[in-house]
Amino acid sequence: MGYHLEGRLLEVCNCNVLCPCWIGEDPDNGTCDTIIAWRIDKGIVEGVDVSGNTIAAVAHVPGNILQGNWRAAIFIDNNASKAQEEALLKVYTGQAGGPVADLAKLIGEVVSVERAQIKFTVSEGKGILEIGSNYYAELEPYRGASGNLTTLAETVFSTVPGAPVFVGKAPTYRSKNAALGIDIDIKNHNALQSTFVFDA
Repeated sequence: MGYHLEGRLLEVCNCNVLCPCWIGEDPDNGTCDTIIAWRIDKGIVEGVDVSGNTIAAVAHVPGNILQGNWRAAIFIDNNASKAQEEALLKVYTGQAGGPVADLAKLIGEVVSVERAQIKFTVSEGKGILEIGSNYYAELEPYRGASGNLTTLAETVFSTVPGAPVFVGKAPTYRSKNAALGIDIDIKNHNALQSTFVFDA
């Protein structure tokens, strides 16, 4: 048995709007400090129901995102059971294969795996992500002339392979992690949101 996960993604970073990493270019600042959070609205991993949990990575990307060597701190929803935590880590460390494994292999070092209170209210490009007291981001979407959400598709890099991404910005983005050398408190930088379905 593999996994089936459906949910919502939020990604925020210190690149300008729009983040060049998604089209394979170097980050605006030479390096990228990011938070990527996956809210599992419905999911099963090897028979374990993981619905209702959020897993997040706070990461420092040292250069071009496709070159890997990310350093990351992983956060698991406080509400997850031990079995759910183990199942989610198996997927997001790449051990379970599938589309998530391609992303996981970009992480060169995991500096910590922690439990945290995670608030994830993002839907259709708007909402809030809060992880403990050190990580916070608001998201607002861009809209086209028709009023529909601006989307990005067919990109060389994606944290939700196969899904279109809503382009947005973060009115507020705070992130502080001494082990990763991250200490950010900025406004109106890049944010992206999407929905995903992962099968393996």
